[in-house]
Amino acid sequence: MPDTALVIIARYPEAGKTKTRLARTIGHEEATRLYQAFLTDLAQRFAGGEYHLHWIYTPPGVDFAAFVARLTPSGAHSMRCFPQEGTDLGTRLHAAFQWTHARDFQRTILIGSDSPHISMATIDRARAALDEADVVLGPAEDGGYYLIAMRRPYDVFTGIPMSTSAVMRMTIELAESQGLTVRLLEPLLDIDELPDLLRLAQLLEADCSLAPTTAAHLAIRRRLHDHNIHSYSATFNLHRADESL
Repeated sequence: MPDTALVIIARYPEAGKTKTRLARTIGHEEATRLYQAFLTDLAQRFAGGEYHLHWIYTPPGVDFAAFVARLTPSGAHSMRCFPQEGTDLGTRLHAAFQWTHARDFQRTILIGSDSPHISMATIDRARAALDEADVVLGPAEDGGYYLIAMRRPYDVFTGIPMSTSAVMRMTIELAESQGLTVRLLEPLLDIDELPDLLRLAQLLEADCSLAPTTAAHLAIRRRLHDHNIHSYSATFNLHRADESL
């Protein structure tokens, strides 16, 4: 069995409950479809690899295993799913590390599901960094982190106000106050707001292999948008022509 657990924290895609900040600008249905594209890219990239892939999901009542099996049927046998446990995000993250540690994984790498372009190379660097560090963090550009890796389930979560710009700084301070060594990886964009999505779209236009399903989804959305603009423009010009008669 691989000695490293790769854990993805995710939500079952449901309109009205998925990517709610982004949904304010692109709509709930579109945000849900986009998030499912994110999950598809992550599942297809990491299932069946050298790391044992786990999903910690919410809400607890859904059949998340059946859902992700549809995203990558060939890798379904190599994935495990378990519901998130805890009343807040920090508690749920800590519980995930406790869960994998209790099952004898020597290293656990946990990532969010808001960065569909995260690469296997980044995961490899996180694993290698654990040879010397107690805690490895991948800084997100909004002040949080897209990755946290540890060999033991240290509590570097209690008292941290999640989803704020202080998360990264306070996590490092809490780890160091316990005498833990911290290693940082390269920063990475996570997708929470429309400007983040626009930047991701630019990245995927340059290299769609970073997240192929997401790239294809955004390309279709862009073509529909351009078509709508073209149709509107043609109608507007026709109306102007009618007014001049």
